[in-house]
Amino acid sequence: MKRTVWIYMAIVVLIFAVFLLSLQMGTMSIAPLDVWRTLMGDGTEQHTLVLFEFRLPRMVIALLVGAGLAVSGAILQSLSRNELADPGILGINAGAGLAVVLFIYFFQGSYTSLGETIFALPLFAFVGAITAAFLIYTLAWKKGVTPIRLVLVGIGLNAGFTAILIVFQLRMNPEDFMQATVWLNGDIWGTSWSHTLAVLPWMLLFIPLVIAQARTLNVMRLGDPSAVSLGVKVERNRRRLLILAVMLAGASVSVGGAISFLGLVAPHIARRLVGPRHQVMVPTAAMVGAFILLFADMVGRNLLSPSEIPVGIVVAVIGAPYFLYLLMKTP
Repeated sequence: MKRTVWIYMAIVVLIFAVFLLSLQMGTMSIAPLDVWRTLMGDGTEQHTLVLFEFRLPRMVIALLVGAGLAVSGAILQSLSRNELADPGILGINAGAGLAVVLFIYFFQGSYTSLGETIFALPLFAFVGAITAAFLIYTLAWKKGVTPIRLVLVGIGLNAGFTAILIVFQLRMNPEDFMQATVWLNGDIWGTSWSHTLAVLPWMLLFIPLVIAQARTLNVMRLGDPSAVSLGVKVERNRRRLLILAVMLAGASVSVGGAISFLGLVAPHIARRLVGPRHQVMVPTAAMVGAFILLFADMVGRNLLSPSEIPVGIVVAVIGAPYFLYLLMKTP
């Protein structure tokens, strides 16, 4: 426990350090002393606008989305007993992405008026994620749902959603095509406090619910026969936990775009740091995911400034080599 507390403190310090550094960096650099004055309410109008209206809400959303995707990945890896499971790989992100592309495609004529509403695009992404999860669970059902069938069906649907998505993208006009492409590459497009408030309740509600289900996750990771022998109602708990994973992924994707690999990498790092017990692994994964996405967002905003690299591409550069390492390591 003492080691776990030290690890928690180290991750929090890293997050805080990157947070302060990210506040200073951007198209317009702000000196550390000016950042402090602005946060204390004594900054210039320009600095106040940049920090409070652009950088701070985006950074808070990065923390929330990173935590949500990491916890969603931790659930999926435990339910499937597969270290390669991830909301992006299983097709949940692709389902949300397809819903967003359909929204842009069918409403492209009135996209400006619809896109200005806070919940239009997130709502479609959320519905797409839930639909994808429902199809995965339904098609994987055969006198129950086995972890292997869940993963295989998810990978198959992911490929199908991606193919349909490409077809609709190719039929778009150039402006809408670019909008969809950037979003699908993982772009924190929701950068206002309204978007932050839209996603915050989901994280505050569902992440504690997952932590409360930590004992069930510990047992289900042992396998269905062992879980049944210990009195766990496997199918009911699997459905409940799958819904929690989808809700977290859908809420995250709705404002952060289709970010892959984060839900894969963060739980692995957390298990290496604190072990497999979900009581400590899930909070650690949430903090690791928040740190990775905050760091990736800082890199994406500043590496080729004033141009931005979608944060999903930065995360993929970090996560893809680790994914290949896991593939080679898996027997």
